[in-house]
Amino acid sequence: MAESITLARPYANAAFEVAAADNALAQWSHMLKTLAAVTSQTKISELLKSPALTAEKQSDALLFICGDAVSSKGSNMVRLLAENRRLALLPQISELFDALKDAREKSIDVEVSTAYALSDAVVASLTAALEKRLDRTVKLHSTVNRQLIGGVVIRAGDTVIDNSVRGKLNKLAESLSS
Repeated sequence: MAESITLARPYANAAFEVAAADNALAQWSHMLKTLAAVTSQTKISELLKSPALTAEKQSDALLFICGDAVSSKGSNMVRLLAENRRLALLPQISELFDALKDAREKSIDVEVSTAYALSDAVVASLTAALEKRLDRTVKLHSTVNRQLIGGVVIRAGDTVIDNSVRGKLNKLAESLSS
């Protein structure tokens, strides 16, 4: 996985520079997500890995499937990726591009797992507290995980805050067994 991220990084950086220069970060993000979703499909992935197809046919097929979702500059990128046999990197390129976009916009996606659904007031309060702590605009995504018993698990980038009953029980069990 680390190798594909390393290979994808220059393409993501180049796409970000083009998008930033055109003031089209949101459009490029959407376009790259579309391309990533299409190339992640099993049959499409197998088609794109086929050595029987030329780079031109691979890029033409992918662009035909995506239709109007891909701009002319995006089409150029797809053709370049096809020539370099790097179309399979589109999911990683999309991830890296979104990370660069979020860093530019000082925003972060935060996943909150709770044992029970959160009220709007709690979501607003939690969002405000996380924005203050992380010094970024927070895009909060809440999920219900009944296995937590109670409490909350917050994932913001590489940061994980586990304040769930299940997490505390696991820590207690670890300390008792050691």
